[in-house]
Amino acid sequence: MKKKSLSTKNGQVRSLTREDARLFKPAGQVLPKELLTVLPRKPGQRGPQKEPRKEAVTVRYSREVLSYFRATGRGWQSRMDQALKEWVAGNK
Repeated sequence: MKKKSLSTKNGQVRSLTREDARLFKPAGQVLPKELLTVLPRKPGQRGPQKEPRKEAVTVRYSREVLSYFRATGRGWQSRMDQALKEWVAGNK
């Protein structure tokens, strides 16, 4: 497959296609080893957390509660968490 230029005739960077992405090489093949050793993390790995902020659990809620929070749109789980925090703070 012939390599297409990543810029247009007037010098602007064109949109990348899936075919362009298939031609990409892994970073380990094209970057200097010195740079790879100082990068903060490897691809696909999460960065270190100072301390875990949340814990994954399985909980069962009534349909009414879930319907209410889901109806508030994206971020409903964070709003539900905030509502529970406020309840805890008020009931200490």
